[in-house]
Amino acid sequence: MYFYIDESGHTGANLFDENQPILYYGVLSSKINLDAAAESKVIAIRKKLDVDRLHAAELGNGKLVTIVKDIEKLKKQYDLRFDIYRVAKVDHALISFFDQVFDQGVNPAVPWLSYWTPMRYVLLIKLSTLFDEELLKKAWAARVNIKTDEANLALTSICNTLLTRVGSLPDKRSQQVLTDALTWAAKNPDNIYYNIKKKKDLLDITPNLIGFQSVMSGIANRLLKNGKKASKIVVDQQTQFNKAQIKLSDFYAKHKKTPLVSGPGLPDIDYSGMPEVPIACTSGMESVGLEIVDLYLWIFKRHLEGKELAPELFPIIKGQFHRGRTDEISIQAIESRWSKWFQNLPDPTVEQHEKGQEMLKVDEERRLAAVAKKA
Repeated sequence: MYFYIDESGHTGANLFDENQPILYYGVLSSKINLDAAAESKVIAIRKKLDVDRLHAAELGNGKLVTIVKDIEKLKKQYDLRFDIYRVAKVDHALISFFDQVFDQGVNPAVPWLSYWTPMRYVLLIKLSTLFDEELLKKAWAARVNIKTDEANLALTSICNTLLTRVGSLPDKRSQQVLTDALTWAAKNPDNIYYNIKKKKDLLDITPNLIGFQSVMSGIANRLLKNGKKASKIVVDQQTQFNKAQIKLSDFYAKHKKTPLVSGPGLPDIDYSGMPEVPIACTSGMESVGLEIVDLYLWIFKRHLEGKELAPELFPIIKGQFHRGRTDEISIQAIESRWSKWFQNLPDPTVEQHEKGQEMLKVDEERRLAAVAKKA
């Protein structure tokens, strides 16, 4: 299979740009090499529009409506599938804070269940209610600060501010867990390893790389579903993130036969379907597939953001309803996904309940001992 990947909403490490709150990745897949098979047809569309390349932002609603039938023909002839992935950037800053500060492997004041099971999402959502944008900006600034002393001072200050707000939570257990975890982090910032240590490490924690993980997982799922291998993966060329994207895809390829253990109830970490072919970073001027995915991404993005979109373009969206897939990294998406999971849990048996209580008691004794220990 052939995959063509484009992104939109890129602001790098600036997560608080009000004009670009969401990072998007669009992935177009086909069993045919579009760069070869569809070239003549795309050239004909260019001539029809009198342009050198198909770039949706330049074409706008007015010109795109004139080629709807052409796009639909390409979809039918080459069985095109369009997937879209989103990362809410402000929420990414919050999730990044949670993953560092509440990692039970480094913060012993966090209960085992609150990090290594789906209970982590409950704690994350409750933590999110304690942040405002100003504090979240401080948390992200500390996360990307390579000066560890400054970052640790900021982390301690942020944790102490959050501690003044914990009382607003409605249940005592959440208040206790968050109070203990934040207090321990404030006293032991060196143990949290909160900030990046080198400038090059910044690329690995940006929404671009987090979103690209979703892209690679989506490609793996398509390959497994179709029983196919990836013949080529074309990524739009840009200087800042291509090296990091290549590094990530190489990591997945090398570990596709290495199962990773996840916590009980958490999604499996399975790289078995990951493509082994290296990604090809290609200029949009040299790939017909990238031209087509640019059109799809622009149309879908405007639809999702509620921006003006010509009614004539909706058949393109409708044509992917049951063909494409979507995923989103945001607090809202996490809450929606996992609230349903918790609602569908069966009631435990008496034996399961008793065993669970025993496990909780052991972990709580461990946790409280860590809380009582002086920094």
